[in-house]
Amino acid sequence: MLTDPLPPRHLLSKSTFMYGCQCSKRLWLHKFQPDLRDEMDEEQIRIFQRGTNVGELARQLFPGGVNAAPPTPFEYQRSVADTARYIREGHSIIYEAAFQYEGLLCAIDIMVKRRGKWYGYEVKSSTSVKPAFVQDAAYQYYVISHSGIALADMFITHLNTNYIRRGALDLQQLFHSESVLEVVQEEQPFIIEKARELKSLLKSKKMPLVAIGDYCTKPYECDFMGHCYKDEADPDPEPAFIDKSVIKEFLGELKYPLHYLDFETWMAAVPECDGHWSYRQIPFQYSLHKQLTSKTQLEHQYYLATHPHDGLDKFLSQLLKDCGSEGSILVYNKTFESQVLEKLKIDFPSMAKAITAIQDRMVDLMSPFRKSYRLPEMQGSYSIKYVLPALVPELSYDSLAINNGAMASAAFYELQVEKDQIKIELIRKQLLDYCGLDTMAMVRILEKLQTV
Repeated sequence: MLTDPLPPRHLLSKSTFMYGCQCSKRLWLHKFQPDLRDEMDEEQIRIFQRGTNVGELARQLFPGGVNAAPPTPFEYQRSVADTARYIREGHSIIYEAAFQYEGLLCAIDIMVKRRGKWYGYEVKSSTSVKPAFVQDAAYQYYVISHSGIALADMFITHLNTNYIRRGALDLQQLFHSESVLEVVQEEQPFIIEKARELKSLLKSKKMPLVAIGDYCTKPYECDFMGHCYKDEADPDPEPAFIDKSVIKEFLGELKYPLHYLDFETWMAAVPECDGHWSYRQIPFQYSLHKQLTSKTQLEHQYYLATHPHDGLDKFLSQLLKDCGSEGSILVYNKTFESQVLEKLKIDFPSMAKAITAIQDRMVDLMSPFRKSYRLPEMQGSYSIKYVLPALVPELSYDSLAINNGAMASAAFYELQVEKDQIKIELIRKQLLDYCGLDTMAMVRILEKLQTV
């Protein structure tokens, strides 16, 4: 079989174009000093893998296509040539179709030809169309249309949170395709000008001088933040401020027995069980420290599911039993725990009254730290990961093998494929240690507030 000649290597891909839109310095560092990139953590890897899995699943909406994906990420010119050949041969569905025009490269998840017209579908593992997705699609539209393909329409295909799984997975309900053609066409002048600007930047090989700013984290966190921030000092650290009257009022609302409660949850882009929807927070663990009176010792109760698909009835029934019917329930970020409980009312309507009673007793320990209790060591944040070391430096998450919620979620979810019983027991202990520290941290933080 004869193969098409390969085009010359591109200057900008879709991803590097988007880097340049966010920050020209990020693009320059990516191209010329990639060794300065921050090390990718496990959660970032899982996010990218999640996007890949959703994209592959969406292909089943248009079965029977040919795959133009390159053999390796460094051989996209092969993909461009293969796409051209597939179109010439009359294929009507192409996955990972790639196009190149004047040094600009793009690949689109799915191309479909219907009644002689081409339609483009870009698949996102998100639940809505975000502005960055539109800009991304506008770049694709520009390259594809200037490669000789007139797109009749351009769609962002994303997950539909209104779809609740019942029985077999219904892909037509799981995905929602939204046309962005009109807004993409309006973006074309920006794409033309920005492409010219970024190509000129790369040809000059001169690093742009860009100060740190909001764009370091929006729309995505830059992978060179460690390099750019390493020499930056806060010129105006947060002053110490404690509003004693507000703290006293907060403490006066608490009622014994005090309960310190924390949930851990897992979620999946694609619902795995009946009653689940995309990214539903599924509680699998809680830690509960309890103090009957100000003079009594702490008691510790906890729950840890054995499997991600354990029935939520086990979680809920033990939680209601452990929380009892009296006393304040302190949580750190009340919105999170309350929302998880709100969804459980859907699953267990007969328990809705009891769940509401738990919600009504909840007190947000985070609230005093929003405006009424600030220390320079908190670095302007009221997250417990900053408040704890500022108030109780002897307690730390640093020594824990699992030391944040994302790690806990991933570790528990992956237990379902772990066969080594020793490793399973170790991970479960690590999960208990982490969640237990979350509630112990609240105990110690409240003790500090009581001394104000």
